[in-house]
Amino acid sequence: MTAVDNAKAPLATPAPRARWPLGSLAMALVVGFLCVTPFILVIVISFGQKIEGAGWEWAFTFANYQRFFVGALWPDEVTFLHLQRLYYALYYAVLASVLAVLTAFPFTYLLTRLSRRAQSIWLVFILASLSLSEVFIVMGWDVLLSNRSGLPMLFEVSGATDWLKRTGWFEVLREWGLANPRNVKFKTSEFATILTMSYLVWPYAVILLYPALSRLDPSLTEAARTMGAGPARVMTSVILPTVKLSLIGATLLLFVFLLGSYVTVVVFAEPAKQTTAVAVYESVRGSTLDAPFGAAQAVILLVTAAGFLAIAQWLTKRSEAR
Repeated sequence: MTAVDNAKAPLATPAPRARWPLGSLAMALVVGFLCVTPFILVIVISFGQKIEGAGWEWAFTFANYQRFFVGALWPDEVTFLHLQRLYYALYYAVLASVLAVLTAFPFTYLLTRLSRRAQSIWLVFILASLSLSEVFIVMGWDVLLSNRSGLPMLFEVSGATDWLKRTGWFEVLREWGLANPRNVKFKTSEFATILTMSYLVWPYAVILLYPALSRLDPSLTEAARTMGAGPARVMTSVILPTVKLSLIGATLLLFVFLLGSYVTVVVFAEPAKQTTAVAVYESVRGSTLDAPFGAAQAVILLVTAAGFLAIAQWLTKRSEAR
């Protein structure tokens, strides 16, 4: 063998194939099993069939989805009860997520202008509030908004209710469902439902907006002010365009999170304005024990959330292209 052959010999050796370590492969299988298997089970169960007077059995029928969209008595009778519940689920989630982001944005912006020590204290406090469960928070708001205590009682004792009656605003509140013939009330109402849901995700909104606002270059706002722009002009032309994607992303994440809100809706929403999440629980764990129909509702709720996320992403890319 010549020297040239010796030089070419290493080049002819095939490269070893990359192999996953056994630990990484096992971790991927475990994560895949825990994430994918529940979705597959829910989808498969949604095609099952309810047995009257008993449980349910495996089958392949679209009756559960048909029941969701046109009712169980179709074609003799058409009802849109479950579509109405889906509407209220979207209605509450959209308004609560937008309200949370709108109120968290100025707070987070001012937070990033504080000293590092003050920021750390506030962030620790906000992160600590995330440890509170939904049940605990809803219980507190239930006491605060109760008709026999909290704000309604404060309105009556302070004379604010009489002032509302003299000025005519009391009748306006009654039309909005926020007052009874005697005093203001917040339970049950859409206002209390949306307000409590917004409070639930408000700390998440702050955490999601903080990185983008903390990286905002102060020289941009200073340059705009030097050129004569006022605070409102600086906010609309400099700050908001810079953090637009973060605002949209935070709103979408909170929206998806709130679609499955259960305790808040049960406590504060009217029975006729319950959501799909409550209907799912009633089907699976309620008196009907209709797991296939509950699974079908869960699948529809999941597909609806995915559709809204896809539309929002498409609109975001379109606005960026412009």
